[in-house]
Amino acid sequence: MRYLDRMQPLGLMVLRGTLGAILVAHASHKVWGHMHEYANYISSLGIPGWLGHVSALTEFLGGVLLILGLFVRFVAFAILINMTVAIAKVHWKHGLLGVGGFEFPLSLAAIAFALIFLGAGAISIDAIRGGGGGGQK
Repeated sequence: MRYLDRMQPLGLMVLRGTLGAILVAHASHKVWGHMHEYANYISSLGIPGWLGHVSALTEFLGGVLLILGLFVRFVAFAILINMTVAIAKVHWKHGLLGVGGFEFPLSLAAIAFALIFLGAGAISIDAIRGGGGGGQK
């Protein structure tokens, strides 16, 4: 299975790209025109409203950075925190499956968790700049 081992950078690129695209798409409506409403919603959960801005920007800008493969471990850690809070404050009460369930944010958190330890991989800006791209050399 050495062939599959050599394909790990491609696998990491797909994980990063998928997580990044989902985050950008999910956060774009918050960032472009609904930031105030999102901050108010976050405030209604008992979390300081300014963290709504942090959350939306983490999702949007973090998604862009993941797609590029830049600062991947740091961004993945921030996304893991974001998804953990989303699960605890919003989705947990709905259970794993169904409307409002936490299966989707749990999946995103699991990808972020893996990227913390695996890094960006060889097909990334992190690898080019020598910033902890991870994966095989």
